[in-house]
Amino acid sequence: MTDADRTEYEHEKQHQHQREDQQGSGGERESARRPQPSAERARRTLAVPDLSLVVLIGATGSGKSTFAARHFKPTEVISSDFCRGLVSDDENDQSASRDAFDVLHFIAGKRLAAGRLTVVDATNVQSEARAQLVRLAREHDVLPVAIVLDVPEQVCAARNAERADRAGLPRRVIQRHQRELRRSLRHLEREGFRKVHILRGQEEVEAAEIVTERRFNDLRHLTGPFDIIGDIHGCRSELESLLGRLGYALERDALGRSVDAVHPEGRTAVFVGDLVDRGPDSPGVLRLVMGMTGAGHALCVPGNHENKLGRYLKGRNVQHTHGLAETIEQLEKEDDTFRAEVADFIRGLVSHYVLDGGGLVVCHAGLPEKYHGRTSGRVRSFALYGDTTGETDEFGLPVRYPWAEEYRGRAAVVYGHTPTPRVNWLNNTICLDTGCVFGGTMTALRWPERELVDVPAEKVWYEPAKPLATEAPGGTDGRPLDLDDVAGRRIVETRYMGRLAVKEENAAAALEVMSRFAIDPRLLPYLPPTMAPCATSKAETGGETAGEGYLEHPAEAFAAYRADGVREVVCEEKHMGSRAMVLVCRDEAAARERFGVPEGVSGALYTRTGRPFFDDPETTERILRRVRECAERAGLWGELETDWLLLDAELMPWSLKATGLLRKQYAAVGAASGAVFPGALGALEAAAARGVDVATLLDRQRDRASDAAAFTEAYRRYCWRVGAERPTGTDELAGIRLAPFQILAVQGRSLAGLAHTDQLAMIDRLIEAEADVVAGPGTAAAPAERDGGATALLAPTRRLVVDTGDEASVAAGIAWWLDLTADGGEGMVVKPLQALIRGADGRLIQPGIKCRGREYLRIIYGPEYTRPENLRRLRVRHLGHKRSLALREYALGLEALDRMADGEPLWRVHEAVFAVLALESEPVDPRL
Repeated sequence: MTDADRTEYEHEKQHQHQREDQQGSGGERESARRPQPSAERARRTLAVPDLSLVVLIGATGSGKSTFAARHFKPTEVISSDFCRGLVSDDENDQSASRDAFDVLHFIAGKRLAAGRLTVVDATNVQSEARAQLVRLAREHDVLPVAIVLDVPEQVCAARNAERADRAGLPRRVIQRHQRELRRSLRHLEREGFRKVHILRGQEEVEAAEIVTERRFNDLRHLTGPFDIIGDIHGCRSELESLLGRLGYALERDALGRSVDAVHPEGRTAVFVGDLVDRGPDSPGVLRLVMGMTGAGHALCVPGNHENKLGRYLKGRNVQHTHGLAETIEQLEKEDDTFRAEVADFIRGLVSHYVLDGGGLVVCHAGLPEKYHGRTSGRVRSFALYGDTTGETDEFGLPVRYPWAEEYRGRAAVVYGHTPTPRVNWLNNTICLDTGCVFGGTMTALRWPERELVDVPAEKVWYEPAKPLATEAPGGTDGRPLDLDDVAGRRIVETRYMGRLAVKEENAAAALEVMSRFAIDPRLLPYLPPTMAPCATSKAETGGETAGEGYLEHPAEAFAAYRADGVREVVCEEKHMGSRAMVLVCRDEAAARERFGVPEGVSGALYTRTGRPFFDDPETTERILRRVRECAERAGLWGELETDWLLLDAELMPWSLKATGLLRKQYAAVGAASGAVFPGALGALEAAAARGVDVATLLDRQRDRASDAAAFTEAYRRYCWRVGAERPTGTDELAGIRLAPFQILAVQGRSLAGLAHTDQLAMIDRLIEAEADVVAGPGTAAAPAERDGGATALLAPTRRLVVDTGDEASVAAGIAWWLDLTADGGEGMVVKPLQALIRGADGRLIQPGIKCRGREYLRIIYGPEYTRPENLRRLRVRHLGHKRSLALREYALGLEALDRMADGEPLWRVHEAVFAVLALESEPVDPRL
């Protein structure tokens, strides 16, 4: 047994004795070995940790399988007989035992890795067999528990005789098992079993009752709120100041010493260890922390300095270095009672705690996810000291292994141990040791608020061996993302639609785009969802306003929301450009601080697939600068208490991004029709003049020529020259228009649920502010003109609120759309006014339904799509998959925003963003 295992073992024994004392019962092991009066034997309680490897030990026929079936779930029990049958079709085929136990160990290992209680039903009377199981428990950092069924030989023989498959079992086999069992009883603890329960005779076996115990580190039922306090190192005065800032009221004894601290709102303090050494008053810190934990107002995990002090107080030979000498000197001024209390306090500290439903882990030096809630010497050692690379730095100190860089756990890990001048979140971990004893600060984390509170050191109490590191282990430049985060089939948990699956082939397609074309993932916190089209308009309803001659009509969108119980909707003008996400920071310093990007970068402007909008970074920065200045002038930075904004917008003209599509597809059709139809019409008209009957054909070709001309006019509306394409001296932003319509997120919160009218009101202020920004101080701004040299960038979004239950309001909405599209507009998007809403059944409702204009759809479906025969064919549209895709992508986008607002690590945010891009590769009609 290693020193760490021995320490953990003693620690577990102490806690077990404390629990037994509280329950008023003696030690189970000793009571099992001495004769018991029949009244006491009437009920035997066997404590089994909820995560452990339970090893049943007993001769064949002792009743292990019956005992296991009575006290454990069928899925928790792994029988050697069953495994023997799996590999040989005969549970009694002893020649298959080696393979059977390989299977048993494999299954047990998988269960333990998954955190499941596991029971091994085998004779296990040989020390070699038990050693393999103890080793398996250690590999998975769980407690091995032995339950011995010591049943008389004649009972075992009688039971075997009753079984047809064992009726001929030789008596000597049972006798050998009994001899091996007797030799084992005194050595089970030495073999590594943390709990040993011995049941002697049938009566004790029958009277036994299994009680599952919560592990000492499992405090998931405690949900806080918590105030987690970093390394203290004897700085009592600073600790008292910090507790005061956190709202705790100190309680003092008759000598004026702090002995407790209580928060009026019932918050609980959690100390990450290293209470002692180096500082001026380690006894004072211990007295206060011990008082708070004893009163139930605080929790505490041990640090490596407490561990060393504890060994000193037990009389062990330890070096008086790293501040221990100062603590010993201070403790010598205290009485023996206090020193004994300190020794007991340190001995009872648990290596780490799992809190708040499993969402929070507190330890001293950090802890990988595989160790959370586990109990072993290895776990305790890591929690106390962390891990090292085996190297030493120029100061002769060990180089810490950057475990936090690779952390991918769901629980936030809060720790200390390695002093850093600045606190940083890294992959959902945070180090709170800010070197107070070295003249830095003492820091606390409010949970679940994730708010940091600190107080400065009163002085440099102890000179550090080396300068404080510039950042916590791993640092912000560690490996933020890993291929395993996104590769293969993925299941993403969302708060809005539960578990959403991403197919492996879709993930591969997204990986291609993300790795080759996308912007820096740190600047890619969100991708917008695809948008659901409205239901196909029904021609048979008759009348223009009811949808005759239209493929899409707003009456269908209003009816869909009315059916979902949504009364108020907002109709927003749909700009004919390209979807653009704008991440703009208040300045470059804010971008570096929040997103870890290099100098010269103040945000990002990217497409709906995560690609940069412009190849030229200067153009991007110029647009970001304009938005930043408008936000400043509009007062949004202060009002929203943020240093960055994430905007959903449309960037125009369409030709900015779709030049290739225009040239290769749309312009080619327009050019071909322009070249072909004049000659064809001329020939037909000449033939008609000669008396040839071509009237029907001529009319048809004239209609086709008219449709082709309408097609060319439709796409040309959305194309114009910008910036450098204009005359020399024109502003670089001339002609570029950005139409923001939603502020999705700001520092610390998602705004995706804010009502669209409130969103657009903020956008209006942003646009109004641009007039002053463009004009400059004391100058009247000129209006922006699409084809002129004006420098205005931001474009407004026209909107109309419609009551879906009011026929007049619906009619007004339809008329507004008709006017909008008659003037060349693309159409509109109909959205629930209150944004993020659910239906009566609790399911998400579509966040928006697009209703595109008749002429715009000519670009999508072709010049002649409005012909009756074509409309009849196109009305057979399968919208279900598209709508499902829109909702799934919407839920994933919301999840990404919430994760970012909660301060979760980049890989967690990126998981949801990547899933949106992956879903985009699902096969669906691109015209929808």
